[in-house]
Amino acid sequence: MNFFFFADIIGIAAFTISGMLTGVRYKLDILGIAIVSMLTALGGGMVRDGLIGKIPFAFSEYYPSLTVITVLALSIVLKLYKKEEIERKFLFVISDTLGLVAFSITGALVGIAQELNSFGIIILGFLTAVGGGIIRDILLNRVPAILTHDVYGTIALLVSLALALIHLTGMLNNYTIMAVGSTTLVLRLIAYKKAWQLPKL
Repeated sequence: MNFFFFADIIGIAAFTISGMLTGVRYKLDILGIAIVSMLTALGGGMVRDGLIGKIPFAFSEYYPSLTVITVLALSIVLKLYKKEEIERKFLFVISDTLGLVAFSITGALVGIAQELNSFGIIILGFLTAVGGGIIRDILLNRVPAILTHDVYGTIALLVSLALALIHLTGMLNNYTIMAVGSTTLVLRLIAYKKAWQLPKL
């Protein structure tokens, strides 16, 4: 199984829906919604690739942009934007969490493939997962959600840290990646249900 491809598709699909719903909430036109969806889904990967001096993956492969277009079109056809408070529905939270964990994994794996140190691996995993959301929020002139919203960004850091440590032990494989992904997925869902928050000063 190609974990990078599988995780990337999940992340792109989940964050396309997230971007689309944000655009609808801010009453953007169809072009604005498309731009916000594209940036949310692909922005983190673009930032990641820019940091390591590569042409953004979305510019060299067709499936990232095709996934965004397909998911956006299906979301419009199914009229997901008319579902009241869909962002609060547990099914959407699961989807969004899958995207978060999936992108954290792909970012960390890129860092490992580039033979970065543990700090670099963690940063790439984190930025891949939350970079698109940060770009989206700045574009919409609001404080990025990861700075104020539960333990969202913390999960991205935990995934990346775990993969970096496992890589150091030489035990990185499909099974350990799945174990990290499933554990942090469950942790994020528990954090959401219990409304965990990081301490504030």
